Amino acid sequence: MSRSQSQRQVFSIRKSLFDQGFLDDQFIQLEDLQDEANPNFVEECVTLFYTDSVRLIHSIEHTLDCRPINFNRLEDLVHQFKGSCSSIGAKKVKNECTQLREYCMSGNAEGCIRTFQRAKQELAVLRRKLESYFQMARQAGASANA
Repeated sequence: MSRSQSQRQVFSIRKSLFDQGFLDDQFIQLEDLQDEANPNFVEECVTLFYTDSVRLIHSIEHTLDCRPINFNRLEDLVHQFKGSCSSIGAKKVKNECTQLREYCMSGNAEGCIRTFQRAKQELAVLRRKLESYFQMARQAGASANA
C-alpha cells in the first residue's frame, strides 16, 4: 500500500470514529498535544485509559454483585469512569455512564445492570476500533519513514 493510500485509510478510520459517535472533540484536543517529542502521546493516553477502565469496571462489577447495592459507592465509581471516558473523548461510553449515574441516583438496580453491560460493550467496540486505528497510523508512519 502506498504512503498516500495508508494516510487516506487512517483518515477514513479516524473520521468514522467521529461520524459514528465513538469519539468527541476531547480526542482532537489530545491529538493537538501530540508532537515530534511525543509522537505516541494519544495512544499512550488511551492505553492509560484502558488500564484505569479495567480497574473501575472490576470495582463496579463488585459493587453491583453486593446486596444490597450501595448506590452511593456505585455512583462514585461511575463518576470516575465517566471522567476517565471524558478525558480521551470516549463519547458513547461516557453517554452510557451518564445514564448509569441517573439509574444510581434513582436506585434502579435493573437499569444500572443493563446500562453497565451496554457501557462495557461500547468500551469493547471502541477498543477494537482504536486498536485498528493506531495500528494503521503506525503503519502509515512507518511507510512515511521508509
